[in-house]
Amino acid sequence: MTFDVEILLRERPYAVTERLETTAPPASWTEDDVEHVLKSILLAMNRVKNPEGEEGFVALRGFSWIVEPTIGGVVIAIEIPMGAAVAGPFAVEQQKLDSLISRVIAAASPVRPVVH
Repeated sequence: MTFDVEILLRERPYAVTERLETTAPPASWTEDDVEHVLKSILLAMNRVKNPEGEEGFVALRGFSWIVEPTIGGVVIAIEIPMGAAVAGPFAVEQQKLDSLISRVIAAASPVRPVVH
């Protein structure tokens, strides 16, 4: 399945659309699928900002997110220091996707406290 992500970087007055892929339909997503989608969105944001750069490592922490209803399902909105992205729509229940994202992010959190 393909989905669009609209990316708006902080220093740019326009959005860029990237088309991404996932292997399963949203209604059957597992935590692994959601982790892949979140990382794909963050990597797409990095590609838009640094088109000639390396892909890099994605850590699922330090960003704000929300699942919002829209026509045709729900969207995932993400905000990080470089900008924001909105992906979707996905044909899945808002509460289910919200719960999956919460579990994925919790699982990615370090076991020990992190000093920043």
